[in-house]
Amino acid sequence: MIPVAEFKQFTEQQPAFKVLKPWWDVLAEYLTVAMLMIGVFGCTLQVTQDKIICLPSHEPRENLSEAPCQQLLPRGVSEQMGGLRQLSGLKNNLDLQQYSFINQLCYETALHWYAKYFPYLVVIHTLIFMVCTSFWFKFPGTSSKIEHFISILGKCFDSPWTTRALSEVSGENHKGPAAGRATAIVVTTAGTGTGKTSEGEKEKVLAEPEKVVTEPPAVTLLDKKEGEQAKALFEKVKKFRVHVEEGDILYTMYIRQTVLKVCKFLAILVYNLVYVEKISFLVACRVETSEVTGYASFCCNHTKAHLFSKLAFCYISFVCVYGITCLYTLYWLFHRPLKEYSFRSVREETGMNDIPDVKNDFAFMLHLIDQYDSLYSKRFAVFLSEVSESRLKQLNLNHEWTPEKLRQKLQRNAGGRLELALCMLPGLPDTVFELSEVEALRLEAICDITFPPGLSQLVHLQELSLLHSPARLPFSSQVFLRDRLKVIRVKCEELREVPLWVFGLRGLEELHLEGLFPPELARAATLESLRELKQLKVLSLRSNAGKVPASVTDVAGHLQRLSLHNDGARLLALNSLKKLVVLRELELVACGLERIPHAVFSLGALQELDLKDNHLRSIEEILSFQHCRKLVILRLWHNQIAYIPEHVRKLRGLEQLYLSHNKLETLPTQLSLCFGLRLLDVSHNGLRSLPPELGLLQNLQHLALSYNALEALPEELFFCRKLRTLLLGYNHLSHLSPHIAALRALSRLELKGNRLEALPEELGNCTGLKKGGLLVEDTLYEGLPTEVRERMEEE
Repeated sequence: MIPVAEFKQFTEQQPAFKVLKPWWDVLAEYLTVAMLMIGVFGCTLQVTQDKIICLPSHEPRENLSEAPCQQLLPRGVSEQMGGLRQLSGLKNNLDLQQYSFINQLCYETALHWYAKYFPYLVVIHTLIFMVCTSFWFKFPGTSSKIEHFISILGKCFDSPWTTRALSEVSGENHKGPAAGRATAIVVTTAGTGTGKTSEGEKEKVLAEPEKVVTEPPAVTLLDKKEGEQAKALFEKVKKFRVHVEEGDILYTMYIRQTVLKVCKFLAILVYNLVYVEKISFLVACRVETSEVTGYASFCCNHTKAHLFSKLAFCYISFVCVYGITCLYTLYWLFHRPLKEYSFRSVREETGMNDIPDVKNDFAFMLHLIDQYDSLYSKRFAVFLSEVSESRLKQLNLNHEWTPEKLRQKLQRNAGGRLELALCMLPGLPDTVFELSEVEALRLEAICDITFPPGLSQLVHLQELSLLHSPARLPFSSQVFLRDRLKVIRVKCEELREVPLWVFGLRGLEELHLEGLFPPELARAATLESLRELKQLKVLSLRSNAGKVPASVTDVAGHLQRLSLHNDGARLLALNSLKKLVVLRELELVACGLERIPHAVFSLGALQELDLKDNHLRSIEEILSFQHCRKLVILRLWHNQIAYIPEHVRKLRGLEQLYLSHNKLETLPTQLSLCFGLRLLDVSHNGLRSLPPELGLLQNLQHLALSYNALEALPEELFFCRKLRTLLLGYNHLSHLSPHIAALRALSRLELKGNRLEALPEELGNCTGLKKGGLLVEDTLYEGLPTEVRERMEEE
């Protein structure tokens, strides 16, 4: 006997595939097993027992009727046909081999093909049904998607994050109206992607006796590994969704195999009903074997006819039920829009309103999942929600960035404030708001920041930097920062991306903006919202503006520092600068200026002017700076200035003059009349000599002459007794005067890159000069007397 287990390979799928089998496929599977057992049982009988038994007929040939076995019919029938004589104990004189020969010959020629091959047909048809049912689980184009989907579905179903997310939602939905404002706080926080309520707020809610709050179900906290696994699942679901929603091969394949089963069912039903009556117990057989056996007519007994007829009717019954399930499947396939799947009920139940509807094969598989258990799609939907993903990211961030770890990153910034700098994080950790001592918060390359109500815990926050980090600020947080925040820095691709709430910070004193105007707005360069900042003192704008924004004049009454960095774009209209009557510092960097703007000379309160990286060739207008009586710092570096006019002498109040990275070859003697000069930087030019009159600058403390072509220094230079820093590196000096001993205040001396052969031992008289402040080649330093080196190396 052939065991049914041999056919297991035709129906075997992975156990996980059962989730894609609706009830009709499960019923059809059991029906095919029953039909297969019928076929296997019939085939076993065919093999193990005699198929047919034949006896010769003794009727004369001329009297032989059309049905030689009619005399064996029941008596009533026989009498109606005219009684036939009864025979008993006839001897046929045939041996066993002749009987076997006749049995086989009659089986092949006289027995109807349906009665002969019925069990084999049952097996074949059943195997075809099995193949049609499971073909889409085996076909490469569909099986890969199904296996991937089943794998992801199982992981999403079992993920601790799914349980946590649904439990949180369940806890929120089961809170009665008595929870009131406390519940609203939790929901708002979750909606912004933070999902965290401070301990103080929780204690406040629980402490109110008149409000009954239903405790949400306890949820196990995710460890770091589980959080990372859930994060990977979100990425897999996104990629799988994009891949599967592109086509409908699964839907098409399922329809095709169902249509094929229906057609097969109809064909089987028709021919079985037609031929089932061909299975008869008695079979007449006429064969020309008289020369071999002595008989030509035989009456045969189909030994399994009675059993086969019963099996046939049983088989037809199973086929009918199977066909009904197939017809219902077709009705289900064409009656419902299976290529679209809506999570509306899940959205209403969970409150995750951002769960997207899906289409094509993704939708079809979810419809099949619902037939198995709708809980699968509900748990799977958690990983389609961006809100859920943001909650998970927030949770992972909070695990990774503990308050202790964040405190290690605290340091003082240039403004002296205690700053926390975070760069390139997937979000803003909630633990940041537990560091109440933070005074400055710097966020760089962090996307989609939404400040939670917990921002109010940063009671000392005065400075905020958002560098390529777009941020949303709830109204409650705007109220908190409105009078508290003093400095804000925003850097983005385009200035229209600057959050509008920035211009509502009425206590703001410093605003630093970096970004480009769109090409159509670059010439106008409008920043209308600036007029709302009534206490603004410092404005820094790095962009491609074609003119000074007109709104700058709205804050002219209190603006003290203005910095315009144009990245090379030419700044044309500058007349509005005249209105900045209290401006103390002005920077016009990389603005394409060819001359010093005349509007600058009207700024009577101006103390510092920086014209770095422009196209200045002549500075004849420097005479007009005498009207800027408070000007003490002038930066004209990184230009193309070839000479300094003589009226530089008019700048008697000037204390710092930066002329490095220009094309100067000489310095005017009138520069020595700027008696208040404390710093002079003319490095990176083409100076070959220095005027001796520089010795008159008795207040000079810092002189930078590096990267020029100086071959000698005037002796008068060493009359500048207050000189502390002297940079002479990378010139053509071959000798250093011993008079350098007069510079007793000297603490930094650079001599590298010259042609010096030795250093004067008088360097030992420069009591403020130590080894760390002397930049010179090691060989020259070693040439100094031992006592000089020892003195320099003293602490």
